[in-house]
Amino acid sequence: MSHYEEGRTLIPDVDMPAHVVDKINSAPAMFDEAKKGPLSRRQFLKLTGIAGGGLVLSVVVGQPRLASAETAEPDKPFAPNGYIQIKPDGTIVIAAKNPEIGQGVKTTLPMIIAEELDVAWSQVSVVQSDIDKERYGAQFAGGSMSTPMNWKPLREAGAVAKDMLLSAAAATWAVSKDSCRAENGQVINTNSGAILTYGQLASAAAGLPVPDAKNIKLKKREDYRLLGSFVTGVDNPKIVTGEPLYGVDQKLPGMLYATFTKCPSFGGSVKSANLDSVKQLDGVVDAFIIEGGDEQTGLRPGVAIIAKSTYEAFKAADALKVEWNYDNAASESWSDLVTKAKALTKTQGEVVSSKGDVKGAIEAADKVVEAFYTYPFVAHAPMEPQNCTAWYNNGKMQILAPSQTPQSIAPLVAGTLGIEESDIQVTQLRIGGGFGRRLMNDYVVEAAAIAHKVSAPIKLMWTREADTAHDFYRVGGFHNLTGGVDKEGKLTALRDSTITFYEADKDAAKPVRGGNASSGDLQCPEIANLSFEAHRLPLKIPAGWWRAPGSCTMAWVYQSFIHEMSAAAGRDHLEFLLEQFGEPRWLGKKKARHFNTERAIAVTKLAAEKANWGKPMPKGKGQGLSFYFSHLGYFAEVAEVTVSDRNEVSVDRVVVAADVGMLLNKAGGENQVEGSVTDGLSTLAGQEITFENGAVQQGNFNTYPLLRMPAQPIIETHWVTSKYPPSGLGEPALPPLAPAVTNAIYAATGHRIRTLPMSKEGYRIV
Repeated sequence: MSHYEEGRTLIPDVDMPAHVVDKINSAPAMFDEAKKGPLSRRQFLKLTGIAGGGLVLSVVVGQPRLASAETAEPDKPFAPNGYIQIKPDGTIVIAAKNPEIGQGVKTTLPMIIAEELDVAWSQVSVVQSDIDKERYGAQFAGGSMSTPMNWKPLREAGAVAKDMLLSAAAATWAVSKDSCRAENGQVINTNSGAILTYGQLASAAAGLPVPDAKNIKLKKREDYRLLGSFVTGVDNPKIVTGEPLYGVDQKLPGMLYATFTKCPSFGGSVKSANLDSVKQLDGVVDAFIIEGGDEQTGLRPGVAIIAKSTYEAFKAADALKVEWNYDNAASESWSDLVTKAKALTKTQGEVVSSKGDVKGAIEAADKVVEAFYTYPFVAHAPMEPQNCTAWYNNGKMQILAPSQTPQSIAPLVAGTLGIEESDIQVTQLRIGGGFGRRLMNDYVVEAAAIAHKVSAPIKLMWTREADTAHDFYRVGGFHNLTGGVDKEGKLTALRDSTITFYEADKDAAKPVRGGNASSGDLQCPEIANLSFEAHRLPLKIPAGWWRAPGSCTMAWVYQSFIHEMSAAAGRDHLEFLLEQFGEPRWLGKKKARHFNTERAIAVTKLAAEKANWGKPMPKGKGQGLSFYFSHLGYFAEVAEVTVSDRNEVSVDRVVVAADVGMLLNKAGGENQVEGSVTDGLSTLAGQEITFENGAVQQGNFNTYPLLRMPAQPIIETHWVTSKYPPSGLGEPALPPLAPAVTNAIYAATGHRIRTLPMSKEGYRIV
């Protein structure tokens, strides 16, 4: 994914395979059948449970196709597209197409279909779909794009199916379709009151032509019964009872376990290793060197160890001694980058965007503020470390992976190992956290490369330390800011001199993932004089997309500095911030990715109202306000803090106001907002990744701490229901949290935090 539009909208540009990947739902059964030879279509249908006497259609919505029976049995399931199956016994199955990473799409996306299909949620069974671009289009989890990208297609999928059921009922009763009404999984004859269930209509509907979705009328928002309600996650019972859903849960007959050890300094390769002694250890089956390459997101050099258990593989990895070749390895240190950035940002950089006369406006300003902001590299640290199960058998590669970009796995593995893409089958699994880490599939190609050398299923497991040491980190940053206000307290000018990192040995004009700043990040269109200057530095440390890429850091820098300017002007911050938005209007072409100041004003006022902004606060307490538009969502947050004489900070309350168009699932929405606030607070408090000589210095959670439960604030969420299409929620609630808290600390103490994590300035969240 890359940032191409102002406002930090994420636009997917990952390469997706065009072929159809035949995923088998039951992995053990798949492997047993595969041992007997290639699967016929009949075996495939039997194993996936979609034969059952009938019809299976792979139809992209909007491309009509005549139905055809798969078998001659009379009881045909109704499957008008890749998402829906209605069986004669009344079973309604809806496929969830995108990876589930805790953002709730396995529940919300099927809810969209169920709404247009007019079925009660209690009637629906949700299954994870196979990986199939032909049937489902792009399948990925990232950028909070699942809802906006699938909103219309999934509505059409449900509406097309309902229309066919109505047609089947009309034909059965010999009445017009206008005399039929769908409700709760049944069709009602409005003339006679007769009722037919969807199950009773399934076989008849299966024989009808699939209509063009363009000719089907979609429901109006005021007619929704399911969307907007509170629906718990479809996997919740399985999660709390410990049923196998995640990559770490996978077990196959005869499976072996693997580790893969890479150079501590990124880009280093293997000279030699004590393989013979490692092979003698208990439980070790094999150990070997993989040469790998120099592509950060591909297969890197390292040493593989295969054992009979994860424990034995980890113990063997502890005993591994490797002589590394550091000729092409990273050599950066965080302390050197800080020193270099402070010097560079004081000089004139390349002006990447500007308007007005910044120099003249600052010289004429009544008050001028200068500030240097620093934020660190951070890790993703998902609860489930990287893992993947792979089996290479009879020229076929089977992969079971918790990946955010499962469609990019087959091309990566094929290009690396020389296997045809059509011989690679990928099964997507529920993901135990990712936050952008699993957009890259380096751990998947490692598992495939190891499996390629043995004749048994392999589960590759990373340790927590390996997960921390070989991440694609949120890039650190530096901003030297100057702003001016006039005698009336108006913000007249702002200049940002910043560092832009680019991947070493690559195009210097292209920043690393999540590592660029632009005028769209400021989101204050009323400032007349602006200048953004960049100083480019090469970077060998891998950078990646972290939750709310770009926005997660830009919001803190700019919303904090705007607060600095309001304080310098002696103005109320709410009034000052609203002034920066100007009149309610679109900035752009009235498209979702463009900034709409009317929506920004509405959520900012709502957050302030619900937090009782400006109320008298006792000594040591303060309120902080911030706003940010990211990933199509508009969020304003007010934090209330208490700061002790020992600089211990209690974040007592966070009030969130949100506009994501329409909230589709209240349960999922509240979960995402509360998770974002908690995640943002944890990162703000004490998380940082530092490195020396290209090697990360942190390991487990003792050196990369997560916030503890007693520090959890009260979180209140208030929703603005606007007329716009719904957008995603996995990311946009996070960016405003950090500036809201640090602005509140300033209000309570007069101390301005300009370095993250805030523990670097002696403030500790308790």
